[in-house]
Order: sequence, then C-alpha cells, then structure tokens
Amino acid sequence: MNLKKTIRTFAISIMLALAATPSHAQDLLARQAPVDRKMAAVDTIMLKNISFKEESESPASELYANWDNKYAHRATELPENYRIDLRHFCMPTTSRVITSNFGSRWGRQHKGIDIKVYIGDTIRAAFSGKVRIVRYEARGYGKYIVIRHNNGLETIYGHLSSQLVSENQEVRAGDVIGLGGNTGRSTGSHLHFETRLCGVALNPALMFDFREQDVTGDFYAFNRSSYDSESATATRLRGKQDNSSIAKNSDRDNDYATNKRSTSGLEDQVQYHKVAKGETLDAIAKKRGVTIDKICKLNHISKKMRLRPGQILRYS
Repeated sequence: MNLKKTIRTFAISIMLALAATPSHAQDLLARQAPVDRKMAAVDTIMLKNISFKEESESPASELYANWDNKYAHRATELPENYRIDLRHFCMPTTSRVITSNFGSRWGRQHKGIDIKVYIGDTIRAAFSGKVRIVRYEARGYGKYIVIRHNNGLETIYGHLSSQLVSENQEVRAGDVIGLGGNTGRSTGSHLHFETRLCGVALNPALMFDFREQDVTGDFYAFNRSSYDSESATATRLRGKQDNSSIAKNSDRDNDYATNKRSTSGLEDQVQYHKVAKGETLDAIAKKRGVTIDKICKLNHISKKMRLRPGQILRYS
C-alpha cells in the first residue's frame, strides 16, 4: 500500500514538474523580450550612426568612387535615371536676375548659369554637404568653391571675391560660404553657378528658379533620354530675360554691394554692414536703425549666431 502511495506521489510530482516547465519557459521568454527589443533599438541606432558618419565623410558615396580635393569636376559613369532630392534647399543668392544661360555661348559650352550679384553680396550653400574644393583659377572660375551634397549633386560657385569655407568642411544649406565678386575670367561682378551629377554639368534651371527664388519641385527626376529637351524648356521658362535692365549692365563701377539695383522694374537700396571686432547684432541693429529680426531674416541667420569680424551682413 505504501509502495502504491509512493509511486502515485512520485507520478504526480513528475506531472506537476512537466506542467510547470512550459510556464517557466514562458516566463523566461517574457523577461527576455524587452531585452531583445532594447538590443534591436541599440543596433538600429548604431547602424544609423555608422551610416551618418559614412555620409558625412563622403556624401553620395553610392555615386562617387572616392573623395578628393584635386579635380573640380571629372566625369564618371552617369546613371540612366536618378532622382535628386531638392527639399531642404537654400537659394545661393537673393538676386533674381540671370545674365547668361546654360548651354552654347560664344562658340563654346557654358556649363552653368550666371546670376547678377555685386561684390560683397552674400553667397550661400544650396544644400547641406561637404566642401571639396576651395581654389583660385585665374583663367576660369577665379575664386571658386565646389560642394558635394548628400542628394548626389555637386554645386560650383565661381568668380567670388572671398571664400569663407575650407576644404573638407561640412556645411548646412544656407550657410554663408563666400562673397560675390568679379575674379577670374569675368567681365563684371556675378555668380557663376553650376549643378553637376557625377561630374556632368546639368542645367541649373531644371532645379532652380531664381526669379521666383524657389526650386522647381521637391525632386528632380533626371533621365538621360529626355534631358536635352527638358533643359531647353527650362532655359526658356527660367533663363535670362533679354529685357532685364540689370542683365545689360556689367559696368565695373557699379559692381559694389551698396549701389541701387532694379529688380522686376522696382528700385530698392540694398545696403550692407561689415562686422567689426566685438560687434553684436544688437549694436549693429542700433547703429543702422533696424531691428535684429530684420537683420536675421535678410541674412538667414539666428539671433544666437556668433558674428565674425569682416563678415558682411545685409541690413536693408
């Protein structure tokens, strides 16, 4: 009898142990799940950080085999189709006047567009990216800057009077990178602006509308087969207007930033202030009789921005 009772007790114990095992396993899995989720989140953050670092070191690395500071532009394999993100842009200049179109000019190809600016006018980075070239070319661009952007484009800013960035420097869209000028092969102060994809010059008018001070859309879909016709249409719609009073004026005596200019038939006085050592936005605003908000708005800067001696700020 005692043996039967012992066997029965042992059997019940085994059954209870077997029944308890799945529950214990479920408890372990339940405790492990939050840990797995945390590890997955950590992995995601690490991957994002690695991707961000790679993008910072070499923007648009999927298009460009390497990063160098030697050549302003060297054509590589151009994709048949490529979608260029134009969001988060900044117009390189507030000027609305095109003085020369992209395309054939004087028996040679003009690889960008020319925008009327005055010596000392602020020039800004069109998109975020990394400065690849800061150089001087006496028989061409003069003082110029090349920036490679995360959207695949490289932009070139030529004939500057001053370059305010250095090679391998990271910039954000809207950062001041230079001042308008008349250096190099130039007959009057202007900004020569190029947009290149894989080293191949694309018509900036496909992406930028300087008269409207806007981009043409959130994206530009480059297609090799339709590019030529699209470029011709873009020039017709957004290129130089022959009746522009400024387009005809390239007099060097009128190149400086404090002169009157006419835009769309309206005259206004554009005035600039050169920052002295120790000056603040408050001091400049009081000196020029304007508000800090107006200075910030005209120059696309914040009130907390640290001013640099010699910096040019527009105040009217």
